[in-house]
Amino acid sequence: MFSGDLSSQGGRARAWSDSLLVDHGIFRAVWDNWAAVVPGRLYRSNHPTPLRLAGVSRRYRLKTLINLRGHRQCGSDALSREAAARLGLIHIDAPFESRGAPHRDRILRLAEIYRTMQEPALIHCKSGADRAGLAAGIFILLNGGTTATALRQLSWRFGHFSRSRTGILDAFFVHYAVEAEGRLAFLDWVRDEYDEMALRRDFVAGGLASFVNDRLLQRE
Repeated sequence: MFSGDLSSQGGRARAWSDSLLVDHGIFRAVWDNWAAVVPGRLYRSNHPTPLRLAGVSRRYRLKTLINLRGHRQCGSDALSREAAARLGLIHIDAPFESRGAPHRDRILRLAEIYRTMQEPALIHCKSGADRAGLAAGIFILLNGGTTATALRQLSWRFGHFSRSRTGILDAFFVHYAVEAEGRLAFLDWVRDEYDEMALRRDFVAGGLASFVNDRLLQRE
């Protein structure tokens, strides 16, 4: 098992084995799920390999890498952190979950990260489908976009299943649209009125889509 140590040849080999086989990085080696959220400011992808991170960092002149998975004891995490340091990127952990109502404090922290970060930035989760879509949609709303535009960041194009348990992320944006859009700015709504418990209570996921997403694809 990978111990978190990249200082030895054996540790590095275990990191790559863990990343490719345990963390499903073998799929990400050929599929990056890349997209521009706002060109020149924010981009999104699945967990980047060191080689891909180097390539997009040069091409898009990236300054910041935001890890929506948070710190993890896995090869993918260790390798991308090392690559970010080597490339001179600012690495920020901003963990979210993909199957629960977004936590108020985490949204507010991400908003502050967005406000102060050096741009352009890249956000990533594991597959680039759910948490990346949530964070991308939040960025759009914080920059004057509509809920309809934010919801486009959660789509089949990115591998997002709205009828599975990850559909609670869509419901989060819909909740804002119904409750406050046009009346309150998004961040004010999150801070003053957003009810995590009510969203969690009212959301019902589709059984088949949840089985595919959780069991077959083994998404986080």
